[in-house]
Amino acid sequence: MPYVKTRDDTDIYVKDWGRGRPVVLLHGWPLNADSWDPQAMALANAGFRAIAYDRRGFGRSAQPWDGYTYDTLADDLADVMAATGADSDATIVGFSMGGGEVARYMSRHDGKGVIAAGLVSSVVPYMLKTDDNPDGTPQSTFDQIAAGIKTDRAKFFRDTFVPQFYGVGMLSSPVSQEQVDHSAALAMMAGLKPTLACAEAFGHTDFRPDLPAFRVPTLIVHGTGDKTVPIDASGRAAARGISGSQLVEYDGAPHGLNVTESDRLTNDLLTFLGR
Repeated sequence: MPYVKTRDDTDIYVKDWGRGRPVVLLHGWPLNADSWDPQAMALANAGFRAIAYDRRGFGRSAQPWDGYTYDTLADDLADVMAATGADSDATIVGFSMGGGEVARYMSRHDGKGVIAAGLVSSVVPYMLKTDDNPDGTPQSTFDQIAAGIKTDRAKFFRDTFVPQFYGVGMLSSPVSQEQVDHSAALAMMAGLKPTLACAEAFGHTDFRPDLPAFRVPTLIVHGTGDKTVPIDASGRAAARGISGSQLVEYDGAPHGLNVTESDRLTNDLLTFLGR
């Protein structure tokens, strides 16, 4: 079943590997489900069922004009879980933007069928800098992202966003150029409208009211060197707001720690799942 049709008739591409207790993996912006491949394969080999899908507008999924709010994205998650039969004893794990879908699903759908949750380099609880969120990201940063995408999306992803994503700099090269090129290619599979609309969504959605809905064991993983989604306004704030959560900080790790710290993340997920 490579595609699931959502309640608003949008086709969502689904990768379903292995057998066992389901683990649903939500990818980050602006990538797609393939970014979870190393962890998905390890989960399947360890006796879990790894389900990863391309968010609407991204990868191989349909690109409708509407539906890029977190309410609709959480409904898409619910529809994928129901269609795949992963709506009981499930763990849902969101990377970056995907953490917002986890949070909104927990509140909007009352965490139906979920026994554990994971937030990895997540945007939860609130990215935007405001008077009551002083550690957040200034609006000017989101304006620069939108301008870069509108001016020359391919160059922006290849030369600016993806290198920062992986902590590539003058003195650091934690990933190969081939990895940068691959991630930029995944980003270009998304439509322009979805890319811009989802950047607006993850940059301006306040998930602080959703945090009390996390009533299951929750693993939070974040890199202290994350310059895309800085840890103070995200991972650490989420850990304070989610009762009983477990925060694991990766010292110096960038946003894309699913690649730079791939084996460690996989082991931490497996340990958490086997708790």
